[in-house]
Amino acid sequence: MKNVAVIGAGTMGNGIAHTFAQSGYKVQLIDISQDSLDRGMATITKNLDRLLTKERITEAQKQETLSNITTFTNMSEGVEYAGLVVEAATENVDLKLKIFRDLDAATGEDTILATNTSSISITQIAAVTKRPEQVIGMHFMNPVPIMKLVEIIRGYNTSDAVTETIMDMSKNLGKVPVEVNDYPGFVANRILMPMINEAIETLYNGVAGVYEIDTVMKLGMAHPMGPLQLADFIGLDVCLSILEVMHDGFKNPKYAPCPLLVNMVRAGKLGVKSGEGFYDYSESRKAETIAKMFA
Repeated sequence: MKNVAVIGAGTMGNGIAHTFAQSGYKVQLIDISQDSLDRGMATITKNLDRLLTKERITEAQKQETLSNITTFTNMSEGVEYAGLVVEAATENVDLKLKIFRDLDAATGEDTILATNTSSISITQIAAVTKRPEQVIGMHFMNPVPIMKLVEIIRGYNTSDAVTETIMDMSKNLGKVPVEVNDYPGFVANRILMPMINEAIETLYNGVAGVYEIDTVMKLGMAHPMGPLQLADFIGLDVCLSILEVMHDGFKNPKYAPCPLLVNMVRAGKLGVKSGEGFYDYSESRKAETIAKMFA
């Protein structure tokens, strides 16, 4: 299985495409927007240049990686020869269900269909296809080329053979795959998002400020970045979406998103990608300046 199609050229999609291509796979990177494809390829090139500067790859390896990626705006054309399709579109359940219906019709009967969803049920996604045993979750971590973990999520009907194939493929990428079962938030976000939400509640309740909360978690718990900085990095809209999926799935109030998070998303304060969240990123993408609202 050397042909892999990736749906979506955004942050996760281009990172997944980069990782497969650098490991020798032929990658068909697909997005409905040519501009998104161009930005995705520019990001991949920039990240490869960074590796080249650090002497982790050679110029020949950079060029080989780029030559392994072909871009498409037509999904049916892009997935025609794929043995595996990895969907990395926006975390929207209706969009993902539509994509998987289309993929089921456009791909060969032996093609494995994977989703990079961070919280949506694999079983629900698989149910709209005629091959639920060949649908699986591959939840990569951001930034994909660097982070080692891949959560491999089995849907209710995912076969042992497909799970074993994806586990082995993940190892071939230099990743560490961990098999988990299909419940809202899986493992990573079931534990991470309540922590982020609690940090936001702590700020909302006036217990401490942004800098203080993040410093406690970095210096006291040895976290590489504080929970509020991490929320900005992930995207506050993504955090809200995951919490809503978990709240709806478990019907447990402990997963209810903090009102401050809801209002920030409504106001367009989404973190790094919007230029402001808990920190101000107008001058730098590093979390160095507290947003005026919290200063």
